[in-house]
Amino acid sequence: MTQQRNAAGRGNRTEKLDVRLSRAAKQTLQAAAVAARKSVSEFVLDSALAEAEERLADRRVFSLDRKNWDAFVAALDAPPRRHPRLERLFSEPSVFDVKRES
Repeated sequence: MTQQRNAAGRGNRTEKLDVRLSRAAKQTLQAAAVAARKSVSEFVLDSALAEAEERLADRRVFSLDRKNWDAFVAALDAPPRRHPRLERLFSEPSVFDVKRES
């Protein structure tokens, strides 16, 4: 568990989150919490925070050394490259463009 998740999950708990779920889902969460030796609330909170951090990880920090940063910026600033195969693909009618006979 990262220290950030620990702080976020174990800090001053003043907020409440209500969740509606099926009986089967509740039973699954209860069984998993028992296996993890946690309360259901702790298990759900820890699991949800871990998933949230994983989903957000690539959006929070982007670190590059100077050489790679310069290459990254140059790639962003460069004009788009032509891709003849893509141009040809997009110039052809797609299955969505074909009119159906009624």
